[in-house]
Amino acid sequence: MEQSGVLSVRSTIRTFPIITATLLAISGSAYAQLVGHGGMVKGVAVSADGARVASAGFDYSVMLWDLKAVAAVAALHGHEAAVNAVAFTPDGLRVVSGGDDGKVLLWRLGQGAPERVMTGHRGRVAGVAVASDGRMVASAAWDRTVRLWDLETGEQVAELTGHAGNVNAVAFTPDGGQVVSSGEDGTVRVWDRKDGREVAVLGGGGLPVNALAPDGRHVVTGGIDGRVRVWDLEAGAEVSPALEGSDPAPVLGVAVSPDGNTVASAGVNGAVTLWALESGRVLHTLAGHRGPVWGLAFTPDSKRLLTAGGDGAIRIWDTATGAEVRSAEAAQVANASDMTKGERGAELFRRCGACHTVTPDGGNKAGPTLYGLFGRKIGTVPGYPYSAALRDGDIVWTAETVGELFRLGPDVVTPGTKMPVQTIGNDAEREELIRWLQKVTAPH
Repeated sequence: MEQSGVLSVRSTIRTFPIITATLLAISGSAYAQLVGHGGMVKGVAVSADGARVASAGFDYSVMLWDLKAVAAVAALHGHEAAVNAVAFTPDGLRVVSGGDDGKVLLWRLGQGAPERVMTGHRGRVAGVAVASDGRMVASAAWDRTVRLWDLETGEQVAELTGHAGNVNAVAFTPDGGQVVSSGEDGTVRVWDRKDGREVAVLGGGGLPVNALAPDGRHVVTGGIDGRVRVWDLEAGAEVSPALEGSDPAPVLGVAVSPDGNTVASAGVNGAVTLWALESGRVLHTLAGHRGPVWGLAFTPDSKRLLTAGGDGAIRIWDTATGAEVRSAEAAQVANASDMTKGERGAELFRRCGACHTVTPDGGNKAGPTLYGLFGRKIGTVPGYPYSAALRDGDIVWTAETVGELFRLGPDVVTPGTKMPVQTIGNDAEREELIRWLQKVTAPH
């Protein structure tokens, strides 16, 4: 978060030591979730070795995570608007991201600044993909184009035109020879990578998102009618009747497992459905997200599915059972568990613990440290990249001003901030949190 809101997140422009992700206590157990973005998570990707996760945030940031440790390792800031999509290079050493600023950025793990900034789109970039040889990136945008970029030089090598509406998704075939895109015009288009020639058009109804099966022959699409369709690229036709869940809602994301057996789809109602690709049978309906779900990514062994959406959490699911993966550790407040056990203020702070420290040696994470918060002028923590709304503010944090922030919301107290709205309407709980913060953040 930025300093104007203790319950939200802003990203840094550098890497930082591994921090424990939030473990939410539910019914006495703790779910292993990746929580750190300051708002909605629009995209998620898993590296080929299954060790790393990349996520795209509405808070303008790309975050990197250690999947085994369920921990954030870096927050990257380079986009000037919301980030919608991320993809790893085949070697897992770099990440490509696309955002509402129309830019495609290339990041190298371990570096805080982007290695390449690819510009040319005249609308938001909604999807990105990397070819299997690691030499080319494709981007789909709301300027009705798909563009191909040389990964090593950052130069645009082709502009693919033909869609009659926004283009939302793009993928390379496994051999890297063709590019498949889909958009709001209701078509799936197949392009030759070498010369940019359009080689096939499939369609019928709104098909805003797609995912390629590992066989390279079948493409799965999700529609605004809530249905999931499977297409045969060689035959140029739909393979079987559309898949439809018990509660159909516009589909925002689809993914196919690496073993080719399972399709995942997610939509505006927050539900995620797992289907058997061959039979079309519903395997599981995953319920847990609050709000729409955009991002879906399977782990390389197909045993786990990561989902990301409007509630700011990346959840991890067991694809065999449909259950959300639990942590073996008890939920606790990061960096302050010994000082605060059993206190209501500590419980209220739990979601913040993944992104903020309160101890003198904690330092900045995805948000600035809260150590020494009271009596400090807004936007003054050394080394933290505040937005102009916070950097140029004149508020001094006291019990009264922090209370106003949580009562009215950051959009009222600090107009122009990029952080999402967070409020605590209950007077007693707000006071409990402030008392707890005064105790644990006081210099000592």
